[in-house]
Amino acid sequence: MAFRSADVEWQGSVQSGHGHIKLASGAFEGDYSLRTRMDAGAETNPEELLASAHAGCFTMAFSMALGAAGHEPTRIHTTAQVRLSQHGGEFIIPRIDLKTEAIVPGIDAATFQEIATRAERSCPVSKALAGTEIHLEATLLEA
Repeated sequence: MAFRSADVEWQGSVQSGHGHIKLASGAFEGDYSLRTRMDAGAETNPEELLASAHAGCFTMAFSMALGAAGHEPTRIHTTAQVRLSQHGGEFIIPRIDLKTEAIVPGIDAATFQEIATRAERSCPVSKALAGTEIHLEATLLEA
C-alpha cells in the first residue's frame, strides 16, 4: 500500500507564529495559525484537516459496505465535526461527530443503520482515532 504524506512548516512562537501545510499530492496547500485553530478564519487548522480525512474515509467505507451488501448508493454526503477542547491544561480531541445522509434505493432503515455503523468501525481513520469518542448520525433520504 502507498504512503501518504504532508509537509508543514511553522515560523515563530505558537501565539504569534503561523504555519503552512502542503499535501504531497498537491491537492491542497494552505496556511494555519493558533488564531484559526481557536477561532474562525480563512486559514485551515489541523482539526479541519482531520475532519476532512475522517469524512472522506468513512464515506468511502460506507459506499463499499453498502455495495458489498447489494445496495449501491446513489449519493452519500458526510460532515465531520472535530471538537478541540482543553482538559487538565492540555488540548484534546474528545469527540468527533459524523453526520451522513444517503440515497440508497431499496434499503430499509434498519439495514441502513447496521451498515453505517459497521462502516464507521471499519474505516481506517476511525480505527486510527480509536482513543477519540466518535458519534455517527446516519440519515436515509428518499430517492
